Amino acid sequence: MRIGELGAAAGVSTRSLRYYEENGLIRSERTPGGWRDFDASMVERVLMIQHLFAAGLTSATINELLPCLEAPPEERTGVMEQLLAQEVARLEAKRRDIDRELDTLRALRSETALVGEAP
Repeated sequence: MRIGELGAAAGVSTRSLRYYEENGLIRSERTPGGWRDFDASMVERVLMIQHLFAAGLTSATINELLPCLEAPPEERTGVMEQLLAQEVARLEAKRRDIDRELDTLRALRSETALVGEAP
């Protein structure tokens, strides 16, 4: 399957697919003419990568997770659970930071609204 076909099948741009390949997330063989040739199984892999990016994971974390996700359950070592727990903690900390920033902005907005009122 050529890169354009993979992109169409997975709903992803060829630019994204090149990025995924550069970062080791997907792989292809090269034809004698130098064209990328992807196995049909890459469609499911690209869809999984898209879901993981949508969850806020980095390409480095996704690269660590993919072998765990593709391994049969009896061969999993717990690495995936650790990585996912770390990502949940990172996102929860980010949410706390955003909530704190929102509280500060709301307080500032309330204070400036009061300054403009006549006594």
